[in-house]
Amino acid sequence: MTPESHRNPAITPPPVPRVPIAPPPPMRSAAPAMATATGEIEPTSFFPPNPTGNVSHSAHPASSSHAPANNTQPLTQVRQAPSNVTMPVSAPPNPHQVVNPMATFSQEHTTIKTEVSQPATGSSNTSASNTSGRAASPFAATGRSGPTAGSPTLAQIVRRAFDEGFSDIHLGVGETPRFRDRGEMMLTEFPVTDRDTFYSWIREVLSDEDVEKFERTLDFDGATQYDFARVRINIFDALQGPAMVMRLIPLKILTMEQLNLPPVFKDVCHYHKGLILVTGPTGSGKSTTMAAMVDYMNKEMPKHIITIEDPIEFVHQSKKSLIKHREVGINTLKFDNALKAALREDPDCILVGEMRDKETVNTAIKAAQTGHLVMGTLHTNSAVKTIERVLGLYQPEEQAAMRVALAESLVCVIAQGLCRTTDGKRAAFHDILLNTDAIKDYIRRGELDEVEGVISRCGFDGMCTMNQSLYKLYEEGRITEEVALEMATKQNEMAQMLRGRV
Repeated sequence: MTPESHRNPAITPPPVPRVPIAPPPPMRSAAPAMATATGEIEPTSFFPPNPTGNVSHSAHPASSSHAPANNTQPLTQVRQAPSNVTMPVSAPPNPHQVVNPMATFSQEHTTIKTEVSQPATGSSNTSASNTSGRAASPFAATGRSGPTAGSPTLAQIVRRAFDEGFSDIHLGVGETPRFRDRGEMMLTEFPVTDRDTFYSWIREVLSDEDVEKFERTLDFDGATQYDFARVRINIFDALQGPAMVMRLIPLKILTMEQLNLPPVFKDVCHYHKGLILVTGPTGSGKSTTMAAMVDYMNKEMPKHIITIEDPIEFVHQSKKSLIKHREVGINTLKFDNALKAALREDPDCILVGEMRDKETVNTAIKAAQTGHLVMGTLHTNSAVKTIERVLGLYQPEEQAAMRVALAESLVCVIAQGLCRTTDGKRAAFHDILLNTDAIKDYIRRGELDEVEGVISRCGFDGMCTMNQSLYKLYEEGRITEEVALEMATKQNEMAQMLRGRV
């Protein structure tokens, strides 16, 4: 048998260098490179400044393998080493010691994150956000500082808009603040809004939770209230930066007489059950009209009224009626859920801010059929189109049953618009459909083209078309001929009416 010495001859080790190079601990040299999501080496601004004032390269002890050991500063001069590492950085590792590379990386990564989360005075917050792998938050960067010099506060802008009778406020980064004056945009003399000013405005009306929600979804809907007005807020992100639109809602609710609404509006408020739809484009005064109707019921009838809105706009104080307000996202999660729950809350009238989907329309019709008065809104331009919109939510095989249900539950449809008057104000014009026996029959059979003809011929019942409503305003001298033609749904018919041919 071959001796052991012949099979494995001894190998002479190489001569030991005069200045041995100290290898780093396992994975220590890779920790800075792995601390960022991009794989690049951490910038030196991540580490605390050298107290000696000199630039220290010992933050990365293994960045240069040819540097002499006696010129390398200890790591503890820059940051505190992990407590469980007992050997110095320059010492070679113990060959018999079992080291967990991931534990070493975790220690390094934890140290870096701790140092970044508490930067030294004068350091930038941007570096801190970059180490966590997400974009820097402008809200965190600006904090709660006020607007820049020369810019007003948000409360001052809202107060001016309220005093001068403006309906909307438009604000955005890189833009001059604007107001909407009776349907038309108007520039202001305020300076162009910068980011710090805009974020200080947001901080005036948003909580920290709302700010986090906006950062996460890039959209925000809500409302706030001042001593003189309630404000509906929408914040969104745009190309130049975040922007905000605010709708001013007066605390005092105008009556039907102050709004010059037709007498038929009071008549439909006396129904005990059924579906009332108030429709129109955005900014057409639907909420103001519904608020006047609810205010009339609140003063005249002992009812239990539940409103479901997103957000709550007009706030009613209980008078003869008991009124409960519920806001989607705060007091309930969905319109449909709140509407179903309202059926078990002993209501007499349920106001739904917006019928957005098929489920909400289904529940509203069921509530109207079970003995409740339901009021809701849709974004349509005429009464007939409103019925078509509701039926269009259903499949063709479902529409026959829905026509019967809608014909039985519908009370009226009020389509509304706003036009500029000769005195610089605005007036409402309406398309009013009352669910008479003739209208019910046409809806059941699906002959909606005949409904519009019935509306124009039944003015004695309180019905009217938009053209008839506009022509009445023209006869009263409240609008000009040009405005009547511009706002008419059928301009040829309106032109004939103005010439006296119709």
